[in-house]
Amino acid sequence: MERLNTVINSVNAFAWGPPMLGILGVTGVLLTLGLVFMPWRKVGYGFRLLFDRSSAVGEGEVKPFNALMTALSATVGTGNIAGVATAIALGGPGAIFYMWLIALFGMATKYAEAVCAVTYREVDKSGKYVGGPMYYLRNGVGEFAPELGKWLGLAFAVFGAVAAFGIGNAVQVNSMAAALVNSFGVPTWLTGVIVAALVGVVVIGGIRRIGEVAGKLVPTMIVLYLGAALLIVAINITSVPDAIGLIFTHAFTPAAATGGFAGAAVAAAVRFGVARGVFSNESGLGSAAIAHAAAQTNSPVRQGIIAMLGTFIDTLVVCTLTALVILTSGAWTMTGADGGGLTGAVLTSAGFQNSIAGGQYIVTIALAVFAFTTILGWSYYGERCWQYLFSERSLLVYRALWVLAALTFANVKVDLVWNLSDTLNGLMAIPNLIGLLLLAPMVFKVTREYFESIGRPLA
Repeated sequence: MERLNTVINSVNAFAWGPPMLGILGVTGVLLTLGLVFMPWRKVGYGFRLLFDRSSAVGEGEVKPFNALMTALSATVGTGNIAGVATAIALGGPGAIFYMWLIALFGMATKYAEAVCAVTYREVDKSGKYVGGPMYYLRNGVGEFAPELGKWLGLAFAVFGAVAAFGIGNAVQVNSMAAALVNSFGVPTWLTGVIVAALVGVVVIGGIRRIGEVAGKLVPTMIVLYLGAALLIVAINITSVPDAIGLIFTHAFTPAAATGGFAGAAVAAAVRFGVARGVFSNESGLGSAAIAHAAAQTNSPVRQGIIAMLGTFIDTLVVCTLTALVILTSGAWTMTGADGGGLTGAVLTSAGFQNSIAGGQYIVTIALAVFAFTTILGWSYYGERCWQYLFSERSLLVYRALWVLAALTFANVKVDLVWNLSDTLNGLMAIPNLIGLLLLAPMVFKVTREYFESIGRPLA
């Protein structure tokens, strides 16, 4: 395991090195500029569309609201609880600034992914709408570069099918098992068994059942988790200015060692802020586009505007509140039993526990539910990639492997799981980002046409 971890860390140096950070940033900036900052200006309009029943007009498998909930079910998970804490533990408070930055530009990336997904989606042999990066790479990029589109689509499908087991399964069940054994003494093997059984029941029903479950669980848990986080921020309101000051100060200067925190360079803040930000909201990975491709809609732009809300809610709202709880409670400087600083879900749990009685149980329950819904959402993503590579008939094989993975990964060393997920995410993003840059002119064109058609010129 240690040798494998070393190899993965070496690959990570490439997958999340300057080239990857550069292409993620450049793609988001170019799309934001080309859209004339529309994602920033139309957040309110996006929420109106989300709750507008007339949005569900057109062919598709799930309502636009449930498509977003499915996407959120796959993004609002351990990245918002354990991921934020890990970013602070390894990169210092300044890492949060870079999570915000990548999320702001990531809204345009997520928008473009959904627009492309709906535009180039297909109907499979069962009459169901399927889509995502593999389809818009093959069908969109393929319009002017057939061979390039074919190979980019194939690469994404391979990376996506495998990455799903990391970001969507291993990290989730591993973090859930660790939280439940620490808070309630639930054996990790038992967590694996229960999760595998519940996941198996839901995924057999496909996207419609996943959408229905996500449509109920995700909003409920987000509201409850945010409610508890807001209560803690209110209790520690006098510490909020200092916490925000720490975020901005350490974004540009090294974070000095204090308490259980070992200190971090600015480069670490950038790396872990961007990596954990992308892990959390998945902008640039192309994964959410797979869910939005199944939406009942006749307008790629309308679904794209709804899709960009996922990044806004996930990072700029949920992750921010988690960070404020950790920083205002002072938990980020605490030491553990081994004398080192706290990290992961344990750090977030300490932040809640320091502020309200029983706060650690809120984190445990939220993490368990979020992790469960993330496993559901990513099971669908992985299935679509698998179907693209093989056939619809072989989906039962993938589902069986998915359930088996939940049993196995509950007992794997957490460092290996996080590192492997970072690697797979980075490789998955490469073909998707290349495709988005090539398809950007189409995205700009249909966006201008849409806003002109409703009497609201884009510029």
